[in-house]
Amino acid sequence: MSDLIRLLPDSVANQIAAGEVIQRPASAVKELLENAIDAGATQIKLLVKDAGKSLIQVIDNGSGMSETDARMCFERHATSKIREANDLFSIRTLGFRGEALASIAAIAQVELKTRRVDEEVGTSIIIEGSKVKSQDPVACQQGTTFIVKNLFYNIPARRYFLKSDTVEFRHILEEFQRVALVHPDIEFSLFNNDKPVFQLSKGNLRQRIVHIFGSQINEKLLPVEAKTELVSVVGYIGKPETARKTRGEQYFFANGRFIKHPYLHHAVEQAFEELIPDSAIPSYFLYIEVDPSTIDINIHPTKTEVNFQNGQLLYASIRTSVKHALGMFSLSPTLDFDTEPSFDFVAPKGYEPKAPTITVNPDYNPFRKQPQNFLKANAGMTPNVKGWEKMYEGIANQPSVQTDQDNNNDFRLIPTQESENEATGIVPESNLYAANKLFQVQNRFIVANVKSGLLIVDQQKANERIIFEKISSNAEGQAITRQRVLFPQTIQLSAVDSEVITELTPDLDSLGFEISAMGRGTFVINTVPSNMPAGEIIDFIDGLLEDYKKDRADSSDDQRIKLARIIAGNMAVKTAQSLKVEEMQQLIDELFSCQVPDIAPDGSRVLRIIQVNEIDKLIGK
Repeated sequence: MSDLIRLLPDSVANQIAAGEVIQRPASAVKELLENAIDAGATQIKLLVKDAGKSLIQVIDNGSGMSETDARMCFERHATSKIREANDLFSIRTLGFRGEALASIAAIAQVELKTRRVDEEVGTSIIIEGSKVKSQDPVACQQGTTFIVKNLFYNIPARRYFLKSDTVEFRHILEEFQRVALVHPDIEFSLFNNDKPVFQLSKGNLRQRIVHIFGSQINEKLLPVEAKTELVSVVGYIGKPETARKTRGEQYFFANGRFIKHPYLHHAVEQAFEELIPDSAIPSYFLYIEVDPSTIDINIHPTKTEVNFQNGQLLYASIRTSVKHALGMFSLSPTLDFDTEPSFDFVAPKGYEPKAPTITVNPDYNPFRKQPQNFLKANAGMTPNVKGWEKMYEGIANQPSVQTDQDNNNDFRLIPTQESENEATGIVPESNLYAANKLFQVQNRFIVANVKSGLLIVDQQKANERIIFEKISSNAEGQAITRQRVLFPQTIQLSAVDSEVITELTPDLDSLGFEISAMGRGTFVINTVPSNMPAGEIIDFIDGLLEDYKKDRADSSDDQRIKLARIIAGNMAVKTAQSLKVEEMQQLIDELFSCQVPDIAPDGSRVLRIIQVNEIDKLIGK
């Protein structure tokens, strides 16, 4: 029997490695940009076409490579940053694993042009699917140019599972911003389908943040700085009033590398506690410097997840530094006991203040029962008892009035008159309950008395179902009920969110929104679906963007249906909102006019009927 285990060919091994390192075009962009930075470039240009599927080109003016290095850089585990195992504990560079270029060359058509400053002629190499097609001398500028064409051309399955161009370019934008934010001393430019998206000049950190996220963010930034022997935290946070529902302006960088760290994010949230709503997310751009030997940055292929040896110390440092920044700018809640504005008083000219006086009746004794003593002590408050009979003239001819004591009987859940053929299902006909028998529990549930027991309805999920079916019917071509905003609302979005809203504009228009792009991330909202309060439009758009980005991985649903579900969730009556009896009545009536009244758009239950026998068991009968 022959042996079964054999070594994989390099081309196959590279494709397997590519599955870990290069997940989408944005992954290739990240690796190429990091290599350019490690090469000491001061100018980096990124050009993409078809969201990187057809072309990714990175041009830098770094140190360049020799002819031998140009060929060796495409070999697996080939790197200039590591010589021995101990170097893994003192890494300060970015692309140190030595698999990125080999992985890219295994799944794309790659062309490399590079020249060192002390050489007159550079090197050109063309590789397709890990196979070197040519290597020739070439005249080129100093630095390195990587051209990656037809990504995943030899792995059709991987290419098939890529998202739309808008989604993939959004990922490229995210990676570009992460790299550009940590290197404000480098000029960056980004072109998408030959159109400029970013052209970032050199500057300081604050200028780089403003250039990426717009000038409106400049006045919202508060500086943060905390330095100890073990850790250094510097950067900026956004003022509490700028916190929004959408993510996108939350950045941690550790030793010059973007990281994701929920534990540290919680530290920032704790510092903002009681200053922002629970659903809001503060903005921050925080740069952490620690000893490289106290951080493990190689626990994840993308190197965005790291471990810190002194995690608790870092947590405390971030929380303290953020709270200090908020306090320095008088944004934390404080009590000033030195001044009280209500006591400020400017006396008129010639005014002489007089001490207040009190008149006391020495004969008043609160323990005496005689009412005349009270009247005598309060001689200035003589009651008027004349003509009291006129108040009750004609009262005998008026209809009887139900008192508040009688109204208390409304909560006995007494069933109303029913006919023998009424159904006992989940749909309560109008004669199965009375409007005055509806009430709320904890401002979350609506309870009604029905034939078989108690009907309990989740008011938020019920409203989501109602709004979802209304919007869905509009999406299917029925008449759309719009309302024009009296004062059009303007919203400023980041480059990533701008791409999202641009992608969604046609579908949002079919659902009742009219949103116009004004350039540089500015959008104007002119019309919205009916019944949406004008004061909630901006918060609604923020919530919609955040929910859509969370739900974008689910491609099984039609996009308009997905949007309808998100819109319904953001427009619905919220938990802990008090409703009047008339509002509860209308909600119940509209719910049972829906096609699927018992299931919410997210698949959870809207209502339940507790049978009488279940109630008996609950009370121990």
